[in-house]
Amino acid sequence: MLEDVEFDPDLIRRYEGSGPRYTSYPTAMEFSPAVGEQDYIDWVRASNASSKPLSLYVHIPFCAHVCYYCACNKIVTGDRGKARPYLDSLYREIRLQAALVEPGRQVEQLHWGGGTPTFLSDREICELMDVLAENFWLREDDHGEYSIEIDPREVREDTLPILRNIGFNRVSIGVQDFNPVVQKAVHRIQTAEQTLSVLHQSRELGFRSINIDLMYGLPLQTVDSFSETLDAVIETGVDRLSVFNYAHLPDRFKPQRRINPEDLPGADEKLGILALTIEKLTAAGYQYIGMDHFARADDELSIAQRNGTLHRTFQGYSTHANTDLLAMGVSSIGFMPGGYAQNTTDLDEYIRELAKPHIPVKRGIALTADDCLRREVIQQLICNTRLDIKQVENRFELDFQHYFGDELERLGDMQQDGLVRIDDRYIDVTARGRLLIRNICKVFDRYRVEQEEKFSKMI
Repeated sequence: MLEDVEFDPDLIRRYEGSGPRYTSYPTAMEFSPAVGEQDYIDWVRASNASSKPLSLYVHIPFCAHVCYYCACNKIVTGDRGKARPYLDSLYREIRLQAALVEPGRQVEQLHWGGGTPTFLSDREICELMDVLAENFWLREDDHGEYSIEIDPREVREDTLPILRNIGFNRVSIGVQDFNPVVQKAVHRIQTAEQTLSVLHQSRELGFRSINIDLMYGLPLQTVDSFSETLDAVIETGVDRLSVFNYAHLPDRFKPQRRINPEDLPGADEKLGILALTIEKLTAAGYQYIGMDHFARADDELSIAQRNGTLHRTFQGYSTHANTDLLAMGVSSIGFMPGGYAQNTTDLDEYIRELAKPHIPVKRGIALTADDCLRREVIQQLICNTRLDIKQVENRFELDFQHYFGDELERLGDMQQDGLVRIDDRYIDVTARGRLLIRNICKVFDRYRVEQEEKFSKMI
């Protein structure tokens, strides 16, 4: 039974710490150069036996502007001509990867991320989709989940109609905060008119789902200022929201060094913003999905979570669990039953490798039986807030209590604190535990003995 989220600031402070967001398990921190192109090729070919549908991710790394908070792999440039050599290499990779796939595997899910995908010209956007359609079996009935990330500052008059016409049915609009003072502090000046114009046009064009990205913990944010942003977003009636926790890690992400740390909200203010966000959005009819995500109660994500069929990937929560992920572009990460593989994060190396031509896999991890087991445990907890112990025992042919004896012992304190309920059949995440789901999942992560300092704060 899915429970509403309960905000307990004292409990959150007590469990304060860092940890993964579990968009994958094992996390990218465990990837190594031991995995290369041939491993990935073998994994894709082996996956053909299942005839499972495909999910495609395409990374467009370019941005015309630098946002100081950003931790994505990106190339900031005003030179639109830089997209041409990248696209030529990307097309080579698309053809190389498509050649590994047996005919008949339909693309149920497609996502273009960045960077800023709409950095590309409208002609280049159409060209890229044409190349994908020439090499993969894309759906033509609008029933797939085909999404693209949108920067309202990078949308031309015909961009949205073109995106809808070539098959996209979902958009994710980057906003972060409507407050102009906060926008100036993070170097993302974006008027409400720009954002609302994109949102309204998307709705008029019949995009099935519209998501808005917000971020809390940015410089000069206050509870009162963010309340106004939430009111503006709620008024739009947007389908989904992602409200991310800003992680200030200037040693790792150079643009963040331009943020004055003295302008960041304190811990109590930040918790106040989070509490207000949950209160306002749930009162407005949004379901808390988890990990900073909200969706309307009648949205596919909410329905999937209530039905126990939600899934989590590098692109966030998804209703398409039964797919293999092919990822193309610099820094992109693909997933096959055999493991995860990531392309090089260096643009010049990406172009050089594809000129040979080679799929530019730089690192990854081959999954062990234990990885697959723990991945399933974490997926069930983080997506559906319930772990079916008997189902795991039957699928993996083990005695759960014996295999996870140490983990169950570590969950004891969390059970006493009311974060989880445990019986012979289920581990349920309670209303008090939902905001601390990363802490709960980390108990089952065998790699998290060290390295905590390399991750963002849990809350």
